[in-house]
Amino acid sequence: MRVEQLGASDAEEQDRRSARQVGDVLDQLEERPLRPVDVLEHDDLRPLRSAFFEETAKRELRFGGRAPEHGLRLDQLKDPFLLTPGFAGPKQPHGMKIEFDEDLGVWAAPFIMSPINTRNVHRSNALMGHSYGTGFVYDEMIVAGPGKQGEMTAAKIAEDNRSFGGEGSPKPGEGPSKAEREAGCYDILFIGSSKDRGKISVAVRGDRDPGYGSTSKMITECAICLLQDASDVAAGIWTPGAAMGEKLIPRLVRNAGLTFKVES
Repeated sequence: MRVEQLGASDAEEQDRRSARQVGDVLDQLEERPLRPVDVLEHDDLRPLRSAFFEETAKRELRFGGRAPEHGLRLDQLKDPFLLTPGFAGPKQPHGMKIEFDEDLGVWAAPFIMSPINTRNVHRSNALMGHSYGTGFVYDEMIVAGPGKQGEMTAAKIAEDNRSFGGEGSPKPGEGPSKAEREAGCYDILFIGSSKDRGKISVAVRGDRDPGYGSTSKMITECAICLLQDASDVAAGIWTPGAAMGEKLIPRLVRNAGLTFKVES
């Protein structure tokens, strides 16, 4: 790490330079048309250690319970193409029941964040001109394990999902400790298949709690990548995949503790 001590005049000049840079960005924002919406894309979890998992799930269910306050109808929340106005693709898996995954030979359970994440993935596809195809089908579930034990574990996860929210949910500032965040990890397996190109499996792993330690690093790298490597992106609210694509991956590997590996 390089540390420099600045004198008063140096610091003032640096502040002026920063202000000019911010002004330039604001000028560009005013000149560019805004585009609609969204967030980051994930998940099909394997090993996962995360205080985020339970707390975030509770918050999402609590939001769902207050949907009318946010001007949302239940049918909107159920729509997998909620974030792709003007486009509706094929019927999507609902992912709300346990099932046996033939590809992995294991039982899978509903993933509480899937209703949020899947909408953003479809949003990315739409922003990229449907580079995944207009017939793209996507879902996320938690790997629970093989055999009878896996089935029981999946059923327990599904039961716990239904009990999230309500009284006892965490309040702002009640997140995990630094030790809990640093002890977290995740292992996501993406399985893609098509009639023309066969099947591919890619593992994405992170070295911190996915909701806090890892996400904060990813957000930071997204900001730097957007500024330094993808400055031509039009103003608006994008998904990182649509805005930066593969330009972001080397930064996540180098600085954010992520790895990407083709498994088959």
